[in-house]
Amino acid sequence: MSTPAQDAAALLKERNTLGAVETAIILGERTSAGMQELVENAVSIRYADLPGFPRTPATEHGEAIICSIEGAPTLILKGRASFHETGDPSLMLAPIEALSLLGVRNVVATGFATSANADLNPSCIVAITDHIDFKGLNPLIGVPGDNFVNANDLYDKRLLRRLRHAASSAGVNIHEGVYAWFSGPSFETPAEVKAARTLGADIMGNSVAPEAIITRRFGMLFAGLVVVTDFGAGFSNGSPVADYGRGPVVAGLVGLKRLLRGFVKSK
Repeated sequence: MSTPAQDAAALLKERNTLGAVETAIILGERTSAGMQELVENAVSIRYADLPGFPRTPATEHGEAIICSIEGAPTLILKGRASFHETGDPSLMLAPIEALSLLGVRNVVATGFATSANADLNPSCIVAITDHIDFKGLNPLIGVPGDNFVNANDLYDKRLLRRLRHAASSAGVNIHEGVYAWFSGPSFETPAEVKAARTLGADIMGNSVAPEAIITRRFGMLFAGLVVVTDFGAGFSNGSPVADYGRGPVVAGLVGLKRLLRGFVKSK
C-alpha cells in the first residue's frame, strides 16, 4: 500500500512536463506576493487534491506549482501550515517527503522574521545559518523510521554560498544570522527577545525551522531566507505588527524575488 507522500509525488510527476526538478521553493501565504512574475509554463495542483498535503486556514488556497524559472524546472509550494494553527509542527512532512520522492535536491524556504540585531533592519533579507528552538518540539516526534538527523549542516553551506553569489549577481544585499523559532501567533515578549539575543539569535519567527529538520530527514539540502519586518519587542524601540503591506516589507519582498530568480539559475 502506498503512502500519501508517494501518491502525491506520483500525481506531481504525472503533471510535470518540464523535466527533472532540482530546486523547490516553499512560500508562505504572504511571501508569495508578486512571485507569479518569476514563473513560466506553470501547472498548478491544489493542496486539496494532493494526498497528505495540509488542510489549514493558511493553506486553503495552497498550490504546488510546477514551473520554469529562468529556464530551470522548479517546484513551488505556495502556502505552508504553521505550528500556531494546529499545535502540530509536522504538517509539512508529506509535502516535503513528496519532494524527495520526485528527486528534488535543494529546498529553499522563505518567511518573515523580527530582528534582535541592530544591523538587521526592517526590509533586510537574512539567510539563516542556524536555529534555536524555544519550544523543545520537533516535527519528527512519533514519525516512523530513523529520525536521528545530524543537525550540524541543517542549513547547507553550499547553498549559502550559492545564495551569496546570486545576491551579488542580482544586486541584492543579503545578511546572515541565527533564527530563534517561537510558536506564534503572538509576537515575542521583550523578555523573550532579550533571552533570544543573549543566547545568540539575530532574528525570530514562527516558521522555516520545522521545514529545515524535515528536509534533512529526507536527505535534501536546505536553505532558509527571511525578510525582516520589525525589530523585536523592547529592542531598538521595536513594536511588531502583522501588517505586511508596509513599505519596508514590500521592499524586502522585491529583493527576495530577485534573489530567488538568481539562485535558481545559478549552479
